[in-house]
Amino acid sequence: MRKLTSWFKQGTTDLSASDKEQPQLSSGNHLEHEESVPEESINENLPPTKLDKGKQVLSQMQKVSSGVIAKLSTKEKPFYRRLWFWGSLSIGGGIVAFNYGIASIDRTLPDKSELNAVVREQTLTIKAADGSILQQQGEAARDQIKLEQIPDKLKQAFIASEDRRFQQHNGVDPQGIVRAVWNNLRSQNVVEGGSTITQQLARILFIKQEKTIWRKLKEVRLAQKMEQELTKDQILERYLNLVYLGSGAYGVADAAWVYFSKSVDQLTLPEMATIAGLAPAPSLYSPDRNPQAAKARRNLVLQRMQEDGIITTSEREAASQEALTLNSSLPKRLQVEFPYFTTFIQQELPKYVSADVLAGGGLVVETTLNPTWQKFAEEAVAKTLRNQGRWENFKQAAMVAIDPRNGEIQAMVGGKDFGKNQFNRVTQAQRQPGSTFKSFVYATAIASGKSPYQSYLDAPLVVDGYEPKNYSEKFRGWMTMRDALTSSINIIAVKALIDVGFEPTIKLAQEMGIKSQLKPTYSLALGSNEVNLLEITSAYGSFATQGLHTEVHGIRRILNRQGEVIWSANFASKRALDADSAAIMTWMLRNVVEAGTGAAAQLNNRQVAGKTGTSDEARDLWFIGYIPQLVTGVWLGNDDNRPTWGSSGSAAYTWHEFMEEAVKDMPVEKFPARPKLEGRKATIKAKPIKPGRIVNKAISSDDDEDNNNEERSSRRRRRYSQEDQQQEETPRRRRRYYQQQDNDTSSSSSRRRRRYRSEESSNNNNSDSSESRSRRRRRVESSEPSTPRRSRRSSSSSSGSSSGGSSSGSSRNSSPSQPSWRERLRPSSSQ
Repeated sequence: MRKLTSWFKQGTTDLSASDKEQPQLSSGNHLEHEESVPEESINENLPPTKLDKGKQVLSQMQKVSSGVIAKLSTKEKPFYRRLWFWGSLSIGGGIVAFNYGIASIDRTLPDKSELNAVVREQTLTIKAADGSILQQQGEAARDQIKLEQIPDKLKQAFIASEDRRFQQHNGVDPQGIVRAVWNNLRSQNVVEGGSTITQQLARILFIKQEKTIWRKLKEVRLAQKMEQELTKDQILERYLNLVYLGSGAYGVADAAWVYFSKSVDQLTLPEMATIAGLAPAPSLYSPDRNPQAAKARRNLVLQRMQEDGIITTSEREAASQEALTLNSSLPKRLQVEFPYFTTFIQQELPKYVSADVLAGGGLVVETTLNPTWQKFAEEAVAKTLRNQGRWENFKQAAMVAIDPRNGEIQAMVGGKDFGKNQFNRVTQAQRQPGSTFKSFVYATAIASGKSPYQSYLDAPLVVDGYEPKNYSEKFRGWMTMRDALTSSINIIAVKALIDVGFEPTIKLAQEMGIKSQLKPTYSLALGSNEVNLLEITSAYGSFATQGLHTEVHGIRRILNRQGEVIWSANFASKRALDADSAAIMTWMLRNVVEAGTGAAAQLNNRQVAGKTGTSDEARDLWFIGYIPQLVTGVWLGNDDNRPTWGSSGSAAYTWHEFMEEAVKDMPVEKFPARPKLEGRKATIKAKPIKPGRIVNKAISSDDDEDNNNEERSSRRRRRYSQEDQQQEETPRRRRRYYQQQDNDTSSSSSRRRRRYRSEESSNNNNSDSSESRSRRRRRVESSEPSTPRRSRRSSSSSSGSSSGGSSSGSSRNSSPSQPSWRERLRPSSSQ
């Protein structure tokens, strides 16, 4: 350095001397001209300024640099061959390369906001409404617990085993790396790792398990970033919940269950040390595969805990001498609760999150399912299949319960056994709804301004070649819409459809929740268009909420790996039917349960509204019913569409078995009072159908004879209708009449339901299988009969068999197949 300084001074002196010896410029030069002027004159006329001083400094620097270059060029070796040059260049290049490498690594790392991840990638966790886990996929921890729930000695055991300087380093521990290398060399084996707990967590959450230098560099950089964003407690909590500990266990809670069938707070000191010793090599130190290695590793962890002052010598010795005793269990993450519902949820996810988010995984899905109600639903379905299913010849059943106020699915049973058949009959089975669809026809009629007491003639009808038939193939004459719905009369439903039109009926059904295609045919009124159980149950929920419909759904929120909500349910209610029409329909549907085909669904002290339905040859048995807080739908049948020998009363009974348990802790609520019928304004414009040809046939003499017994009751119904129209004149008398009638009807229906249940169990004992099967087949209704099948039934009826439907009022004593007195006393189950 001293030589270099003296060299610069010498170069400067030489340059000054050479300036003095420079010859005068030519006569044309400005400088030569200026020298002829006296210096005193220059100084007086041009005083020095800052600009002149700057020029002088610049001139001096140019002279120095010129001297340096000249000096270098006079030496034997050029500067680029000097050692100091290459050393400086190497140091500078190294710094640039290092910064570039760090920048390159940082570009491949997750964003700063993603460092708060609490679950692994490629995982999916589905939770019930109460937070319990229904299903997990991927490398997910079943039980994620808070750090304060983990025993201190278990936390300290992991720190002693994996990262002794966890509290001191900033993500990477050079001292620990040197120590690990030295200990491994000394023991000639890998006995200690150099990765910190933070590095391991970074590898678990963000980095693939490839063994490359690049991966290690990313791991180091990630650990440093995580230390900047998270506290030590947050890092330790995530690590203890996510670390893989062998045998399918992720996290200390899973490991405690898998190896010892315990919760973490029940573990002993030796068991804690055993679990902590698994982290470096779970397969090598697995106690159920290699107990000797596991015991040696456990004792090593105990020794380190003693060295760190966590336990005493006596505690270590006592724990080391204990035998390694296991009580193994399967990982909880392999358990799947309510698989029909969780499979449905997985199918719904693409509606709410993008494919990229799904592919990345790490999602937690919070659902609407009520686990308690779900168990009640499964028990009710299993009971029906076990009892009625055997003698009524149906092998499958489905049920769904929905909160109509918000559209949340509370329970879903998609079939008998998911393990044998994964087909979900709630969402995937398209079946004919039968008479359950009549409610939408009558709702359209009511909303168009018609009164529920408007009468239609129940008589033979052929419209454009289509001839609907009642199940009993009998006709009842003039009936109001309310009575026709209660008794599920097919012909009157078709006539009501003709009056209001296809378009208004289809539009209303779709606005209320039906999404399947509905074709404009006359058989629409009788449920010929296929729908699924979920959508028709959701549609009935619109009656329960006074005409408001909310999109049915099973997911409340979806959370990403960081625990952030990326989607939440926000389905607004939409007006599908005016409130008055909905209240009138509920009033009509209550009568179906109190005095009609849905008597088996009655609940003590609660108002229930609903409708039964049966498709041709009893292939589908339905009941959709509701209270103000809950709507539930039931379907019974066979996957291969074989006819059953049952009735929709079995579906209503299944509904009752579930609802009886579900509503125990639910407050009793009543439906809105039926609004006044006079002066209502239409909210739907009817578009009557103009058939090409209508044939109204006369009622046969047999039908007249059968209807004679009902003539008196028909007159009473007509008088009742007239009295009801005079509502304003006799309000008190009418209310007393209604109360008395409701009480009589309720008690009568209860008796009928009890007789119905007891008789179902006695039929198997009182008749042989062939006669029982024949009677049951005759007892089944059909809401949309097929002419060829009905012809066959008609021919068999003419040869001596008679229907057991409630509409048949005559008895033929001479007939060998006359229904027994039990058959005649059985309540109507035709719809």
